[in-house]
Amino acid sequence: MGVTIAEALREATLRLEATSDTARLDAELLLAHALGKSRSDVLLASRDQLGEAAPDRFEQLVARRASHEPVAYITGNQEFFGLSFVVAPGVLIPRADSESVIEAALEAAPRAARVLDCGTGPGTLLLTFLAEQSEATGIGIDASAIALGIAATNCEALGLAGRTQFLRRDWNTPDWTDQLGQFDLILANPPYVEEGADLAPDVRQFEPGEALFAGPEGLDDYRVLIPQLPILLAKNGVAVLEIGATQHEAVEKIAGETGFDVQIRHDLGGRPRVCVLRLGLGK
Repeated sequence: MGVTIAEALREATLRLEATSDTARLDAELLLAHALGKSRSDVLLASRDQLGEAAPDRFEQLVARRASHEPVAYITGNQEFFGLSFVVAPGVLIPRADSESVIEAALEAAPRAARVLDCGTGPGTLLLTFLAEQSEATGIGIDASAIALGIAATNCEALGLAGRTQFLRRDWNTPDWTDQLGQFDLILANPPYVEEGADLAPDVRQFEPGEALFAGPEGLDDYRVLIPQLPILLAKNGVAVLEIGATQHEAVEKIAGETGFDVQIRHDLGGRPRVCVLRLGLGK
């Protein structure tokens, strides 16, 4: 018999320590994927099960991760807010920090009937909010045809196709708001990384630059998108935007110049992560 599952898991963990801060977790997720099981199944495996031969493809998966390819792209899915999302090269991988956007949106607009997600990617924010609010409907827009295709796949898998529409729109082009109407809630996780930022190879080499970078300060998309939000908001509507951890003052200034009152929400690490925008009285 070749290498056992237990031995392969130990060897993979050691190998991945050179390229990952979560080497053991990565190895467990890749092993579960190779076995066609959940990570919980791997963690609860008996000694006899761990003594079985490791699947041949596990070594190939580990080699990909050792070359910095994100685990989510290798396995084809990522957990977010208790849901499983299909992901692939060409879309940004959902991150735990973005769960703060959902929490803020549920608090700020608990009865939102109509939702717009700007830069929907794999549909993460829109579909999660709709899964939490069974009466809401939504539109997700993105400039990427690849992203919209993956978002549609996730929509079907989550059983939300009857309440969701995805459109190819780019807020940098004229008339992108035509025929969208108005919304009780607008969600957005726009590109906000500075062009010269020191990013991990997993991000810079593999995730789509158009979903990450927004000029030398990471503010270009906020400057374009925020001034256009008032015409899309229904009376008493709310916009909830993800921001970089050091950008709250700059984004608050941009929003204030548009007439928005701004509240800042923090992520689990205590960093400013979300701007909640409401049009000021009389605006």
